[in-house]
Amino acid sequence: MFGIFKQLLDLIYKKRCYFCKKSYENTKMCSKCYGRIKFLPFSVMKNIDGVPVYCASIYKNEIQKLIRGVKYHNQKELAYYQAKIMFDYWQNIAVSSGDFVVVPVPLHKSRQKQRGYNHMVLVAKEFAKLCGYEVLEAVIERVKETKPQYRLTQIEREQNLKDAFKFNREVCELISDKNILILDDILTTGATLSEIIKTFKQGGIDREKLFAFTTSCSEHNIV
Repeated sequence: MFGIFKQLLDLIYKKRCYFCKKSYENTKMCSKCYGRIKFLPFSVMKNIDGVPVYCASIYKNEIQKLIRGVKYHNQKELAYYQAKIMFDYWQNIAVSSGDFVVVPVPLHKSRQKQRGYNHMVLVAKEFAKLCGYEVLEAVIERVKETKPQYRLTQIEREQNLKDAFKFNREVCELISDKNILILDDILTTGATLSEIIKTFKQGGIDREKLFAFTTSCSEHNIV
């Protein structure tokens, strides 16, 4: 009886793909829409202050809708698919065989309270499960409430993010023998990653132990 009731509920509340709106797979991102994702070359996209940055795809089409859904529209279930895209890309990178801790880019407390969650923490946890890594949120804290970056120039972004992050020295022992993989959703000018990398270096972390990885990058980063 319970089985019949469950099947009825599944039929009534069948999930629709967030992208094509079809429900035949009962999932938030169907295989057809996932298959439209185009990966960038499996190589370093950019070098920021001596740290390699990898990007899985370009910020447009399904990727853009996916990121915006997780980030702004409370579509938390989509965090798995964002992480899966990153995982599928990351498996083709030689350094992925190393021992990493994953550090998602933090939100300021006020911004996180307003949004209700940090979207990159959701993605980082799903990504870490797939990779067998550990997530370490506490190592970097956002101590400065910054303006949204998308309307700012390069110089304004750098000033906006200046001294925005703080390194937590109390967790140094947890990362002393591991590489650090900084996770973010979009690489635009690289200002956020640059400031975080600077914060890690000021905390005594060697540049060789730092790597950055974003779900996407803006088209102007493609040479």
